[in-house]
Amino acid sequence: MQRALLSTRAALVLLIGVLTGIGAGVLAAAGGVHPARCVLYGAGAFGVGVPFVNRLVGGSEQEAAENDSAS
Repeated sequence: MQRALLSTRAALVLLIGVLTGIGAGVLAAAGGVHPARCVLYGAGAFGVGVPFVNRLVGGSEQEAAENDSAS
């Protein structure tokens, strides 16, 4: 059986990051901001949100051990 391309944790972190970016873009658009700036605000929120959620969710000890053994 093949391994998954992304772990469940990575998929969750990226999903929350994408939702954060979409939310920021929609809020900016609701505020009357130019559409190009809405995209930039969303991209910025994604860029800040992913590391934040990554740290917030945290990895399990088992994942850390797997990553160390793979290196």
